[in-house]
Amino acid sequence: MSDLPIHAVLPDLLAALRGTSNAVLVAPPGAGKTTAVAPALLDEGWCTGEILLLSPRRLAARAAAERMASLAGESVGGTYGYATRMDSKRSAATRVTVVTEGIFVSRIQSDPELAAVSAVLFDEVHERSLDSDFGLALALDAQGALRPDLRIVAMSATLDGGRFSTLMGDAPVIESEGRSYPLELRHIGRPAEARIDEPVAAAIRQALREAEGGILAFLPGVAEIERTAERLGEIPGAAIHKLHGSLDPAAQRAAIAPEREGRRKIVLATSIAETSLTLDGIRVVVDSGLARRPRYDRAAGMTRLVTERASQASATQRAGRAARQGPGVAYRLWEAAATAGMPPYDPPEILEADLSALTLDCALWGVADPRDLRWLDPPPTAAVSEARARLQALEAIDADARPTAHGKAIARLPLPPRLGHMLVRAAALGMATTAAQVAVLLGERGLGGNDADLETRMRRWRTERGQRAEAGRKLAERWTKLVAATATAGGGAETVATCIALAFPDRIARRRDASGETWASAGGRAFRLDPSSSLARHEWLAVAETQGVAAGARILSAAPLDPAQIETLFADRIETRRHVRFDPATGRVEATRERRLGAIRLSSGPDTAADPDEIAAALLEGARTHGLALLPWPEGAQALRTRAAYAGLDTLSDAALIADLDDWLPPLVAGKRRLDSISGEGLIHALQNRIGWEGQKSLDRLAPARLEAPAGSSHAIDYAAEGGPTVEVRVQALFGLAAHPMLGDGTPIILSLTSPAGRPIQTTRDLPGFWKGSWADVAKEMRGRYPRHPWPDDPAAASATLRTKNADARRGRSG
Repeated sequence: MSDLPIHAVLPDLLAALRGTSNAVLVAPPGAGKTTAVAPALLDEGWCTGEILLLSPRRLAARAAAERMASLAGESVGGTYGYATRMDSKRSAATRVTVVTEGIFVSRIQSDPELAAVSAVLFDEVHERSLDSDFGLALALDAQGALRPDLRIVAMSATLDGGRFSTLMGDAPVIESEGRSYPLELRHIGRPAEARIDEPVAAAIRQALREAEGGILAFLPGVAEIERTAERLGEIPGAAIHKLHGSLDPAAQRAAIAPEREGRRKIVLATSIAETSLTLDGIRVVVDSGLARRPRYDRAAGMTRLVTERASQASATQRAGRAARQGPGVAYRLWEAAATAGMPPYDPPEILEADLSALTLDCALWGVADPRDLRWLDPPPTAAVSEARARLQALEAIDADARPTAHGKAIARLPLPPRLGHMLVRAAALGMATTAAQVAVLLGERGLGGNDADLETRMRRWRTERGQRAEAGRKLAERWTKLVAATATAGGGAETVATCIALAFPDRIARRRDASGETWASAGGRAFRLDPSSSLARHEWLAVAETQGVAAGARILSAAPLDPAQIETLFADRIETRRHVRFDPATGRVEATRERRLGAIRLSSGPDTAADPDEIAAALLEGARTHGLALLPWPEGAQALRTRAAYAGLDTLSDAALIADLDDWLPPLVAGKRRLDSISGEGLIHALQNRIGWEGQKSLDRLAPARLEAPAGSSHAIDYAAEGGPTVEVRVQALFGLAAHPMLGDGTPIILSLTSPAGRPIQTTRDLPGFWKGSWADVAKEMRGRYPRHPWPDDPAAASATLRTKNADARRGRSG
């Protein structure tokens, strides 16, 4: 294989690494860097230990190891081996180990010096995965502090080597031009309304007619691959293969291997086939132009899969697969002009990912702030803060971002923090085996089928045959053994839902409608579920995976949850909240007591033991917010306030009373739940206290409450009357009064004069004028109506009386 383009620059790379510790290798796809660089380093004098080659995907890691072993005439596990989460083949003789990026992070965490490792090669660094960026940051940190002799090579398929060179201490950049074959681009578009599987299947049939060689079709996900395969059906003379991370290794190998003579290969793949892998015989690419990527929704606190347009860089990589081994053609399911509207590159994962695992790993590394490491793109401040908050909620780090004992236990597991927390806590409850199996199910799509009910998937997987199913069970066994020291005997309550609830307590959900379509979660997010799902009939679910927008994410996987499990597992998280609320419609305070798990209300009812002070405060706030009209003002209190307003005393105004509400109202609401239960006498007394003795004297002078008539009767002055302060009084009570009654400020009181029967006869502001003027006509009329009562010609000189003439005569004789 010395004709590979990479061999032309290998001497330059070897020379660079003899003089310095770091190098950047830029080589296009198909140049051979993945399988040629590591073997070339083995004979170097400085290379006395193991070489670690980091691969972004398990499939690519295994394929790279198998390819290098095949070229060396060996079996995998000899000089060349691999280690992934699900599988491993290596031995004491292994010199080159291809590992996934996550495996490398775990290894360097447990062995910061990387003892017996001579070189670390980061393949496909341009993909900018979080584990790749973090692994490079840790390797550079270890190199600077502990291993200056450690060689680090960043290998990229795109021309961004300059940035990596700067990051790695101005490392030399070696570029390979690669092998170039003619590539024809055909933009055939697709109907906007059609599902993607239909136009992809049509494009594959078109390519079978128009072009030669194998066909590689890029689709966004497994579901689209399955539907496209169904649409294609059986094609004479062709073999259809699927290629994605959920397949058994045997099926993945079949998709990569050459097809037997006379048959055309059709590979339906996700973006897993964009780089790293070489698929023999592929001369045609059909590109849907779509990709499915994880996107962290910071508002919802969830990572969700999003189908979106592929980037221009991805489209270029995909098209290039058709011209790796000869001239090729790429069918693109979009118009040529639309390419410019595609995003130029996929954003680095570190800018969008959940950084919980990264932050915990940094804490274990001894770095409290992840941004203190060397990054191509530093992690966002907000994302780091959020990750710290989540880790503190998991009790993985303390307030100073230092790892706790529980955090160290989580970090020892090759799992995300939530799942690690689940496994450690479940082991202490005797549920380690179930928790480990749940972790595998959540990490490996397709095991046990695709049912949303994880209990159903678990039952199927436990009896499922096949290499992948067995590998998953073995992985669960390994994880169970990792927590064996903390495990207790099973308590008989091992359920999938319990384990999910431990990992995702914020996703415990309660049904909100009879159909089971809408759900409320403890974390406050709304979820949606297909009403036809078997899960829809349950009241409670432990939700593991969701997809979609935060306001109504669709439940992808969950398990039925017994409410009793909630009480057992989360007794310390269940809050009893007391609510005291004023109802302006009734003027009453309603006191309720409820138990809540986060945003979910477990139960509620009247609170008979509500704090009297809180009730009083609610009544005060009700009056303050909704106005003093809610108070049961008696007539005397209203009159007093009206007099004060007339006299210009602001003390009893609404504004003054509300401003000083806390000074005068609390004693009146003590022990009460309704504003209308306040005593009227109490309100009058409170108003009088606000005025005070001197104020009362001033008020009585400026705006007296009553008019004392010459007849000895007392009459209330109506200060709210439309024309001004008014008194209604029988005219006989004012006989003998030569001057008009005045208020303290000299304002005449309006006299509403009535007959002995209380009927109005005259309204006047000038009593003397009335006596001298129209009184004669009034008296003449009244004598006819009320002959028993006195109607003197000169009322100003007459004696005031409320009695009849005969009664006055009898009183005079008796006197």
